Amino acid sequence: MTELLEQYPFLLPLMIFFGRICDVTLGTLRIIFVSKGRRTIAPIIGFFEVFIWIVIISQILARANDLVSYLSYAAGYATGTYAGMLIESKLAFGVLLYRVYTRESGRGLVTRLSENGFGATLVHAEGSVDKVDVIETIVSRQKMKNVESLINDFDEHAFYVTEDVRTAQNGIFPKTANIFQRWRPGK
Repeated sequence: MTELLEQYPFLLPLMIFFGRICDVTLGTLRIIFVSKGRRTIAPIIGFFEVFIWIVIISQILARANDLVSYLSYAAGYATGTYAGMLIESKLAFGVLLYRVYTRESGRGLVTRLSENGFGATLVHAEGSVDKVDVIETIVSRQKMKNVESLINDFDEHAFYVTEDVRTAQNGIFPKTANIFQRWRPGK
């Protein structure tokens, strides 16, 4: 690689830029997997993240002595952060708690959620202005759009918040497609 970089010096900033995109993207994903408790995949991602970083840093320390290389390093970092966030949003990995506050009768939303396979809990509460119903439901991030559509169809003025949930168990959750159902219809 040394001869290649000496023969084509313009490759060094490109290598730095794309290397930083890769290692920062992996770093972003690693942090997300650590926060979600995925103990097996996080160290594997961390290995490749650090390996790429070491290769890039060694090239910078050995050869990079111009502003273009430094800018490539910074631009790769910024782009890698964005790419990691984009990939994480597409993976839709994790579970969310939806807490919905409505002045309407919350029983109707609980019924709609139940009809769509989501468990929900209804609590009658006193808000700062009036009585409200608070509905809580646990949803996989892949089902976010479905739940938000149900909430907005029920009450377009409903206030809702979401929180990341590390684990959820013993509740009512929508059935997920089993991989074996694809090859064994009717079972």
